[in-house]
Amino acid sequence: MKRIFLAVTGIILLAGSAYAQENDKRNTILSNALIVFFSATGTTAEAAQKLAHVTGGERYEIVPQTPYTSADLNWRDEESRSSREMGDPASRPAIQGKKENIDDYAIIFIGYPIWWDVAPRIVNTFIESHNLKGKTVIPFATSGSSAIDHSVAELKKTYPEIKWRTGKLLTHATEQAIREWVASEVE
Repeated sequence: MKRIFLAVTGIILLAGSAYAQENDKRNTILSNALIVFFSATGTTAEAAQKLAHVTGGERYEIVPQTPYTSADLNWRDEESRSSREMGDPASRPAIQGKKENIDDYAIIFIGYPIWWDVAPRIVNTFIESHNLKGKTVIPFATSGSSAIDHSVAELKKTYPEIKWRTGKLLTHATEQAIREWVASEVE
């Protein structure tokens, strides 16, 4: 009986040790994560903040050279800035600055609001002004009504040299939901 108890205890300890090592590995990767985001109204910034809290990663905001006004964001106006940008797949709105030392990050999360069922063109500006070839990039998005799937498919098609993960819509997501999603993305 004592042998069985010792064997079972040993198995439990080994399993716990393996789990702890996997957790440590995941935590090390995540502490070296970069959370890049564009937020026009603050919703995506809030999701990025929760993600940074869960991962311990560094946040980096994509800031437009010319800030968006409420009129610029009026998607019902075909002449608004956002409507014109989204109507032109080649549009690349200028951004302020560039993230230095992008090579130092093991994982990059990229967050954005979904506009016209895709990522805003300013996200393309960021991607094209940074070398993300071969990087693991995990998209996240916010939206009042759209799913993330089409936007991720478009990013994968446009930038096939990047190791894209599935991604998730984080509108109103709790930190626990984000924690579970991150654990499934970073194995």
